[in-house]
Amino acid sequence: MRTRLTGALLAALALTTAGCGGASPAQTGTEGTETQAIANRVEPLAGTPDPDLPVIVRSADGRKVTVRKAERVLPLSGSLSEIVFTLGLGERVVARDITATFAQASKLPVVTRGHEVSAESVLSLRPDLVLAESTTGPAEAMDQIRAAGIPILVVAPAQGLDDVGPRIRAVADALGATAAGKRLTERSQDRIAAVRKDVPRQSENPRVAFLYLRGSASVYLIGGRGSGATSLIEAAGGVDAGAESGLTKDFTAITSEALVKAAPDAILVMSKGLESVGGVDGLVKIPGVAETPAGMDRRVVSIEDGALLSYGPRTDQVLRSVVEQLYKGDAA
Repeated sequence: MRTRLTGALLAALALTTAGCGGASPAQTGTEGTETQAIANRVEPLAGTPDPDLPVIVRSADGRKVTVRKAERVLPLSGSLSEIVFTLGLGERVVARDITATFAQASKLPVVTRGHEVSAESVLSLRPDLVLAESTTGPAEAMDQIRAAGIPILVVAPAQGLDDVGPRIRAVADALGATAAGKRLTERSQDRIAAVRKDVPRQSENPRVAFLYLRGSASVYLIGGRGSGATSLIEAAGGVDAGAESGLTKDFTAITSEALVKAAPDAILVMSKGLESVGGVDGLVKIPGVAETPAGMDRRVVSIEDGALLSYGPRTDQVLRSVVEQLYKGDAA
């Protein structure tokens, strides 16, 4: 998940993801709207890398981290878990964050929920290395883990497609699997490039608004510049309607005025978020949605929560699903 969804957003996310065991098959929503499922499995590189340790790596928090062993690895986000498993080192992972919903990780114990880390739970697993996001916390828990002598690599948050490679390489370097990191980076970038080549050419780029919805927590937000969705929308040949309409904050509470000004031709949502408001029927009842071109056409692009903004080894699948849903029925 995007690390900028903090505070109330993370609390809302924890409530809605707690019950989701993994990505579901493609679902047919109201009046034929489809949720295109991302593959519920990661695709590890061929061959298991033999970690070359010890290594000293630079953490995103400015610390130098010495990793002497990586027999028991604990990634504290679904995105970081995905990278470890795709590098071929999944057997070393001892637990997961609730957002790690892909099949290979599904049987691991859940140790964190929405970035709420318990130092006691982490230490009880005796990890050799903890992988964390910049917003993983609370800070007191992270300090307690460090004080116990456990190295923590903090990975810089993903802002867009350009961050896929750096995040993969940061994790791979810490695991002593630099060569595998380079191979996975090349594979991921090649696959993303292949999807971008297939994006239909349009006379006008569709305007796409990213809405973050958590009906159970009454959270209804529209993404602006910095939401994390801009890069994905633009790679799919669209225009980020929220950012282009002048929304400078990462997320802004949805109002009729903001939606009318954004005038999206399509709405991008997370699948659990769409489900939380009652599907497309419920979405168009949110004030202002029905008055947009997207609402009138019921043009909705829905992607699994844990995959949409992870910017990792499955991002090509995410992008392909966005493209397929966005241009469904349009001539290439």
